Amino acid sequence: MASTNEERSSLVKSGWWRSDYQNISNHCNWTAITCNEAGSVTDIAAHYWPFNLPPSTMKLQNLNLTAFPSLVTLYLPRMQLTGIIPAEISTLSKLVTLDLSYNHLHGELPRSLSSLTQLKLLDVSFNSLSGTIPSELGEFEILTSLSLASNQFQGPIPQQLGNLRDLQELDFSNNLINGTIPSALGLLGNLTVLSLASNQIEGDIPQNLGDLRSLRKLSLSKNSLSGSIPLTLCQLGNLSYLYLDSNQIDGQIPTEIGSLEGLIVLSLSSNSLFGPIPSEFGSLISLQELYMEFNQINGSIPSEFQNLVSLNTLHLSHNKISGVIPSELFKLDLSSLHLSTNQLVGQIPFEMRNSTTLCDVDLSNNKLEGFIPSPIVNCFLARVNLSHNQLSGHIPVLIGLINILDVSHNFLRGKVPSLLVSNDASWSETDIEQILSSLDLSYNHLSGVLPIKLANLLHINLSFNFFKCSESFKVFHKESLIGNAPHFPCNYSQVQKTKNANHLIVIILPVTCFLLIICLSILYLTLCTNKTKIEQRQDKNGDMFCIWNYDGKIAFEDIIKATHDFDIRYCIGTGGYGSVYRAQLPSGKIVALKKLHQRESQNPSFDRSFRNEVKMLSQIRHRNIVKLHGFCLHNRCMFLVYEYMERGSLFYALRIDDEAEELSWSKRVHIISGTANALAYMHHDCSPPIVHRDVTSSNILLHSELHAVVSDFGTARLLDPDSSNQTLQVGTYGYLAPELAYTMRVTEKCDVYSFGVVALETLMGRHTKEPILSLLDSSKNKNIMVKDLLDSRIRIPLCQRDTEAIVEVVKLALACLHSNPKSRPSMQQVAHQLSTSKQSLPLPFSEITVHQLIA
Repeated sequence: MASTNEERSSLVKSGWWRSDYQNISNHCNWTAITCNEAGSVTDIAAHYWPFNLPPSTMKLQNLNLTAFPSLVTLYLPRMQLTGIIPAEISTLSKLVTLDLSYNHLHGELPRSLSSLTQLKLLDVSFNSLSGTIPSELGEFEILTSLSLASNQFQGPIPQQLGNLRDLQELDFSNNLINGTIPSALGLLGNLTVLSLASNQIEGDIPQNLGDLRSLRKLSLSKNSLSGSIPLTLCQLGNLSYLYLDSNQIDGQIPTEIGSLEGLIVLSLSSNSLFGPIPSEFGSLISLQELYMEFNQINGSIPSEFQNLVSLNTLHLSHNKISGVIPSELFKLDLSSLHLSTNQLVGQIPFEMRNSTTLCDVDLSNNKLEGFIPSPIVNCFLARVNLSHNQLSGHIPVLIGLINILDVSHNFLRGKVPSLLVSNDASWSETDIEQILSSLDLSYNHLSGVLPIKLANLLHINLSFNFFKCSESFKVFHKESLIGNAPHFPCNYSQVQKTKNANHLIVIILPVTCFLLIICLSILYLTLCTNKTKIEQRQDKNGDMFCIWNYDGKIAFEDIIKATHDFDIRYCIGTGGYGSVYRAQLPSGKIVALKKLHQRESQNPSFDRSFRNEVKMLSQIRHRNIVKLHGFCLHNRCMFLVYEYMERGSLFYALRIDDEAEELSWSKRVHIISGTANALAYMHHDCSPPIVHRDVTSSNILLHSELHAVVSDFGTARLLDPDSSNQTLQVGTYGYLAPELAYTMRVTEKCDVYSFGVVALETLMGRHTKEPILSLLDSSKNKNIMVKDLLDSRIRIPLCQRDTEAIVEVVKLALACLHSNPKSRPSMQQVAHQLSTSKQSLPLPFSEITVHQLIA
């Protein structure tokens, strides 16, 4: 009894359990506590920690470990633990499992750990531990798993680790380890995983690693290893994953690698390998990903690659590969093909147009010639780079469902067509604006009149061609037309050059035009400043969407009439600091108006949020971010003029049964992907990056065709590390990242967490906090099937494409909900994965559990 009382006292004094738990007399009934029949604690296993506690409480030293003589399992990952690992941990003589991963522990690893003779698993990965790796670790005779990954350990790997003959997994990746790989590791005959990646290890790869016949994964990437690839590695018949990239390995690629028929991923990129690709690679029938970029590889692409029936990723860029692109490659289910910066010749195989899985194509910087296939590819939101080649002919009218297309620096001729994404009648002409976001046609021989609708693209470059000057020039950014040679004078502020101009005119004319524009601009601004009203009012039947930075006098009367002085019957919703109205303008166009109420406009915080939204949306432009057409900052009224979204918010669509039933699985995945694209653009393509801070289903609006746009930027902030604004906690309960409870520091990873909540909510059809928390609890999620999470109002997906996409979304969403912000993926990684991942499911969809998808 004295012992159990001491255990209970230690648990209470730790401060890890809320005070209401102390009312439960038997501590064996507390969260994360398991006791034996005698009432003594055997397991402290926190698969997730349900309490928000201050960092000062979450110190490992707060738990008196000497009070638990019967402890077998100490499992405390992802608890935000701080402090050091106390030496008293060595008193736990019965300890079998010690997992302190994904915390904030620092200091050295206690050498007294060697007294834990019963230990089978030691995992302290993803902390800030430092010092050298203790040689005493070699005394854990029955240890089966050892992970020190993602810390700051330095110095060499101890030879004594060769004593761990039962060891199955060894992970020292992402540290500061130097020296060489000890040959003693070749004695670990039961090893299945050996990862030493991302360190400072040098020297040759030991020959006796080929004795590790049970090895399934060998990762030595991102070191300073030299020498050639040992032939002994080709004896590892169970090897599935081999990562040797980002080293200084030289020599030719051994033909014997072809004997590793179970290989799934082979990465040899960023080395000094030379010689041809062995034709024996055609025997790697299980290979899914092959990376060999940035080497000195020559010769042609082996025709035997057609035998790689499982291959989905082939990256051979930045080598000296010659010959033609084998048409047989496009009979494979490739999703990513990178062959850029080589010496490839011939035509692009027309078989490429038949591929429905190829979403990422880079054939740039070669000597390819001939015509571009039509359509180019058939994968949704594909990225294609054919630049810096010798392609000729016309741009095909039908380009396919491409998101990013670069055909610059070629010899393309003729007019730029009104590009079509599909011959299918269900795709309207406006769909090109929804699918294609970036188009680069620069440095070609294109001519004719430009299709005006291309000006709506997020990014377009038409520079250095020979387009015919017309009214359409005025709608394009002048930077996108630099260097063109129009056929007649054009009232457009761009750099022009004529066919017969001499060098003097070429220099003087642009300078003169530039100075003239500056003078006219100064004169215009001066006149505008002195005027008390605009002299020429736009006609009421005209289009007011082009009005920017007006003072409220131009459109105010029209807005008042359209909304009957903001009558409640035109109100379609309320936001954090204003109401939203639907208004039909005199031109017939319908817009959404966000109006700040008179009472709220006198509140400085509301006024700042309102002006902040104007600032943010004036700087960004993306197909998945709501369009701001104008704004009015006036004494009588302040409002924003938005693009009107007919279907309302995602929250509304999921809440109403009829609306939810219309959201098929493919549409829901498309909404999630569109949201990811918007956030990736804000985080990675804006300078400085923008963090939204309130990503919720209510702030995701749906177009009439159910594509998503992110809205409500009143709380968004530029990620300025010197700004105190990022410490202001805002957002919506249930979507807030857990670290905000104790750090109050907003980063882009807060948006990532909120996105994870929204992604699951979209698939589940509801937002309930408890199910989301339970998904992260490995003690509860082992029996939760993915199919049971899904919205029961629509049929369980049967299509393979839908099931693969749903599994990928759930996997990414769970990664986004990681309690450690550093362990969450970036939105760029999420968006890329959603647009490119086409991996087949390892099990039937009905048999996949949530537990299997948590990394």
